[in-house]
Amino acid sequence: MAIFEFRLPDLGEGVLEGEIVAWLVKPGDVVKEDQNVVEVMTDKATISVPTPKGGKVLKTHGNVGDVAKVHHPLVDFDVEGAVPTQATVHTGGGQPAAKAAPATPAAAAATAAGEKVLATPVTRRMAREHGLDLAQIAGSGPQGRVLKTDVEAFISSGSSPSGNGAEAPSRGFTWQALSSTAVDQRVPLRGLRKKIAEKMVKSKFTAPHYAFVEEVDMTELVDVRARLNEQLAKEKSPLKVSFLPFFVKALINALRRYPSVNANMDEAKQELIVRGEYNLGIAAMTEQGLTVPVVRNADRYTIKSLASEITRLGNAARDGKLKMEELTGGTFTITSLGQTGGLFATPIINHPEVGIMGVHRMRKRPIVMDDDQIVIRQMALFSFCFDHRVIDGGVGADFAYEFIKYIEKPELLFLELA
Repeated sequence: MAIFEFRLPDLGEGVLEGEIVAWLVKPGDVVKEDQNVVEVMTDKATISVPTPKGGKVLKTHGNVGDVAKVHHPLVDFDVEGAVPTQATVHTGGGQPAAKAAPATPAAAAATAAGEKVLATPVTRRMAREHGLDLAQIAGSGPQGRVLKTDVEAFISSGSSPSGNGAEAPSRGFTWQALSSTAVDQRVPLRGLRKKIAEKMVKSKFTAPHYAFVEEVDMTELVDVRARLNEQLAKEKSPLKVSFLPFFVKALINALRRYPSVNANMDEAKQELIVRGEYNLGIAAMTEQGLTVPVVRNADRYTIKSLASEITRLGNAARDGKLKMEELTGGTFTITSLGQTGGLFATPIINHPEVGIMGVHRMRKRPIVMDDDQIVIRQMALFSFCFDHRVIDGGVGADFAYEFIKYIEKPELLFLELA
């Protein structure tokens, strides 16, 4: 018997560990080279980890919820055993299946008790929210993996136990409603929710936050955006531009004038790293929690290409398909809840960045103009939070007004185009 000890490989920039969220194999399974064996959650993303060698699984190290360190053992393999051909690749549940062959409902239902159906954490969460058994759902992914779209199709077919179809997805924690006589529920912090908690605590208790809030007249930008989308519709383009690309362009102009805001804080060396790139994070709500995909080199995009890239990253975040490089290297973050964003809030800085901007709901309001005329304008509040160790109050305020200048007079953006 030749034993190969597969260890958790390097997962990317600054990632030293990952939480085990799903085992895709178990002792006795025979797997092929490059087959995914485990899913781990880092503070950046959920990653499926493939094995560099095939063989028979002898032992897996760690349980779901345990933290695995980089370079620590994950799986012991017997690499002398025969590796199955394409027609007999084993699934994570240990059942032989043709590679990439979709499972049938009957085959899925026949999954033996205790065997794990292949599915991503996002898919499992959706199934739990709707009280569904993944073994009853046909998987269309590789090796019969149940995808999010499979669960959605199952719900839409009316096969949901409740018979009422899908409910609106919740944000963050999920739990069942309790009657007045029910016992308390304990919800463990795991996966992305645990990583969010750790990062928010580190940021809030490391960087002394201060907030600056100002009212912004969005009327002209509303008109510009509407005309742009009308033109895209005439061109039969499926793209629809949100306000975010304009915010990104305005922020880049402000960051150029105040480069200390486009920076990361090196806690170990107590140095401010003023970044040479403009990598803007766009916070996105997913079924697992808030994540921040990064538009790298955002200054090189047009308004139209920014709209496309932001849409792509948002979809990838919600589907759990973001790559590690799309979650790292941020220099400044935008967070927005759209029309549910409230009057204003004070967002927590995405450490080690030193600044973040919150976008809040827009409403028509009567405004007294310079000539004392009262007119109806589209108004919104923007909140800016900064790390007071390196960004003084005056700099933060000046930065905010530089951004606001381009939002209230969006034609100025075109003067800054390269």
